[in-house]
Amino acid sequence: MIVWINGAFGAGKSTTARELIDLIPNSTLFDPELIGAGMRHLLPAKRLAEVGDYQDLPIWRRLVVDTAAALLAELGGVLVAPMTLLRQDYRDEIFGGLASRRIAVRHVLLAPAETILRERIAAREAFPDDAEESERVRRWAVGNIERYQAALGWLAGDAHVIDTSRLGARAVAAAVADAVRTGAAPASDIVQTPEPAAETLAAGVLLFDEHDRVLLVDPTYKPGWEFPGGVVERGEAPARAGMREVAEELGIELTEVPRLLLVDWEPPAPPGFGGLRLLFDGGRLPEGDAARVLLPGSELRGWKFATEHEAAGMLPPVRYERLRWALRARERGTVLNLEAGVPVGGS
Repeated sequence: MIVWINGAFGAGKSTTARELIDLIPNSTLFDPELIGAGMRHLLPAKRLAEVGDYQDLPIWRRLVVDTAAALLAELGGVLVAPMTLLRQDYRDEIFGGLASRRIAVRHVLLAPAETILRERIAAREAFPDDAEESERVRRWAVGNIERYQAALGWLAGDAHVIDTSRLGARAVAAAVADAVRTGAAPASDIVQTPEPAAETLAAGVLLFDEHDRVLLVDPTYKPGWEFPGGVVERGEAPARAGMREVAEELGIELTEVPRLLLVDWEPPAPPGFGGLRLLFDGGRLPEGDAARVLLPGSELRGWKFATEHEAAGMLPPVRYERLRWALRARERGTVLNLEAGVPVGGS
């Protein structure tokens, strides 16, 4: 299990974490910031200059998951991770990756009143022997208060919130330990199937509205928008798998087996294994069906009908190419064979 302590920069996460490991048996401090610091030694300066924050590096988010899993395999028990996460998609990616390893996450938010937060930041000496660097850190923390406030909407709904305005570090740690012990801080409900150990077969279904816009969904467990669908289970017909996934993800029961639009071979790209990706034409949804879309909150954050142009800015490039060719196949009434998103075989 991981106890993830979130909050604004300067909210006292690290101090609380150090106190907490004395209160939770068999617990170990796991600071993801150390992985960020390691990026300066692992990546070229040019790559680092492309991002404003190491959290924007996909390698950081993956290493957080991999390192946490390795630590738990080595040590067992509980990891206490003090780390500010203000982007919901990054939280989804990290917690989803941990869920795929069967690692439960208890998400706790330290939330002092803004006036108290500013007072604590002003009094903070991050580098006691370097006044200039300490002042830089203080300015940076104050500059991120607005980002924190903007994220409070989803944070407060996702995490167990502890008002730390009138609490010292030991009392805050005791409150976190009690929330974990009693279940007041429940395990995150973000779910993800285990990462594949071999090539997979996946079936997606394109659903359209009366304007021929395609329905896209926003998964909680991976970045970027996606088509309704998922991995075909052992012994399952691919089209039926697509119908099952549409029902599970959207609450929509398709009455007819959808028509195949394309087959795309996705080459292995370590650590991924690739496999076959099928897209089916689920047809045009009646207006009433679209109004009754029900999302499983643990898997999908949202849905939207999008034009092909809008989808280009929502889907990762490989999925957009798949959509683009699927729409051409739909227009022509044919089936296309793709390799890595490119038609082959005279298509």
